[in-house]
Amino acid sequence: MSDWRDARTEGNGDRHGYGSGSAQPEGARVMRHVQRPDAVPRQPSYDDNVYDDLYRDQRPQPGQSGQHAQGPGGPEGYDSGYNTGQVYGSPAGPRRGGQGPGGPQGPQAPPRPKPPVNWKKRITWGLVTFLALLIVVSVSTYFWADSKLKREVDLSKVIERPAGGKGTNYLIVGSDSREGMSDEEKKKLHTGSAEGKRTDSMMILHVADDGGNTMISLPRDSNVTIPSFKGADSGKLYPGTGRQVKLNAAYAEDGPELLVRTVEANTGLRIDHYAEIGFGGFAKIVDAVGGVEMDIPKAFRDKKSGADFEAGKQTLNGEEALAFVRTRYAFAGSDLDRTKNQQKFLAALANQAATPGTVMNPFKLYPTMGAGLDTLIVDKDMGLMDVASMFWAMKGVSGGDGTSMNMPISGSVGGNLVWDKAKVKQLVEQLNNDEKVTVTGGN
Repeated sequence: MSDWRDARTEGNGDRHGYGSGSAQPEGARVMRHVQRPDAVPRQPSYDDNVYDDLYRDQRPQPGQSGQHAQGPGGPEGYDSGYNTGQVYGSPAGPRRGGQGPGGPQGPQAPPRPKPPVNWKKRITWGLVTFLALLIVVSVSTYFWADSKLKREVDLSKVIERPAGGKGTNYLIVGSDSREGMSDEEKKKLHTGSAEGKRTDSMMILHVADDGGNTMISLPRDSNVTIPSFKGADSGKLYPGTGRQVKLNAAYAEDGPELLVRTVEANTGLRIDHYAEIGFGGFAKIVDAVGGVEMDIPKAFRDKKSGADFEAGKQTLNGEEALAFVRTRYAFAGSDLDRTKNQQKFLAALANQAATPGTVMNPFKLYPTMGAGLDTLIVDKDMGLMDVASMFWAMKGVSGGDGTSMNMPISGSVGGNLVWDKAKVKQLVEQLNNDEKVTVTGGN
């Protein structure tokens, strides 16, 4: 007889869900709660190794029988279909709350180790990045500096030039150009307001091929002969008349080209490059490097240049430095003493500009280069590397690696200094042959 309850005997009239055969759908049946046995097997995870271990644990071992060899409530291999609570596809590690029902927790997957730091690779890439940045900065600086050079002097206009020798000869000129200076700056620097340009200092720097550089000061009051020349602007040929003038008069008459022509004609030494800087540029360079320290052996004053110095070590700013190199009336030797001070100061300036504190500091290096290059006038064939070679040679001479001297003087005429022709000839021969200079200059 069936155990199903019959609605017909219950008295509530509800016939749905009891197999009444009615055309109406049955209602949901309430199933009795079935208590799960304690030993419900754990469901395997998707980890193959864990699956094999669990499957092996569920198989009957030799000599085993009964409940441990069978599934719950059934024969061996029976799967009840009940889930133990494990989420399929999750790692077979411990769950929150400890062990799951039916046995101990499964094996844990080991954590993935972090790869070791490749220091060699990091250092290599760091060096590559640094070198690439250094190359970019160096190339950019080179083109920036090269573009600032004012190549205004055309040495191809100089006629009847002497043959060249070994090494490279630079004619370095400090002019009294006031170009770009305000009235206030002219007053502050004691430059006056004279029109045009004149040379305040002139030097020949010989850069030898095998070392032993020589710096020779040419006093502006040197007595020279103006030779035949071609006008720099007009192109007109002017014949030589044997005129005796001061050396700086050649520059005032027809500029750098006639000055080069006059120096070459009176010495026999070929000038390879020309470089000129004015008052304003000189003062700005000194200020850009933070001043130049000088040891002045004796106090002196000069109203015309604005010099007023005490004896002893002191740091000169741009204004003071310009007054120092221009002073001549305060000295017994006049122009000869002034050229010595000019060489002494240029030596100190070159050393200061080449210190690591300037070269390695972009806040000093770029202003210094900018101040110098903005007012530096050179010949058309002079490149930035020639400027660097000239600078380092000046620094070398000032550091004792070479000779510094005045042009040999034999006397004076009409207030002008006369060169010793025999010594000048010997000096030129030694320079052309890159020999050690043994000639002594004027005192």
